[in-house]
Amino acid sequence: MKKILLLSDTHSYIDDAILKHVKKADEVWHAGDIGDLNVTDQIKILKPLKAVYGNIDDAKARREFPLHNRFRCEEVDVWMTHIGGYPPKYNNRVREELQLNPPDIFITGHSHILKVMPDKKLNLLHMNPGAVGKHGFHKARTMLRFKIDGKQIKELEIIEFEKR
Repeated sequence: MKKILLLSDTHSYIDDAILKHVKKADEVWHAGDIGDLNVTDQIKILKPLKAVYGNIDDAKARREFPLHNRFRCEEVDVWMTHIGGYPPKYNNRVREELQLNPPDIFITGHSHILKVMPDKKLNLLHMNPGAVGKHGFHKARTMLRFKIDGKQIKELEIIEFEKR
């Protein structure tokens, strides 16, 4: 079983409140718009990190992290990308591959809107943790925490910080 902390859209912001949750996870997944790589460097000191770059990320971040990250966690197939849309309105860049080879979990960032919803047609779970950084239009800073146990995704929680 693995405890996962899923965050996105830090836009160069990280603080002790975020790091407190990082310390409680087994792995941290970052769905892009990292900003300053100091954010991911601080996370990597504490826990294993899987990440993708987002549209605001510079060449340095794009060299360190991929646009798409497809991996297995326990028995769960995960695909993470920054701009991917949501069921059924997937981005053109991912739509065909999603239909041909859907993962168990499809993770995106970008919208700054926390959203967890099943896609019954493709038999996957879409997750967007919202934005935990302070830059953007979102009113609440959010992350997601959950456990993966074999093939099961369980104990999903929203972590919400103070209003901006």
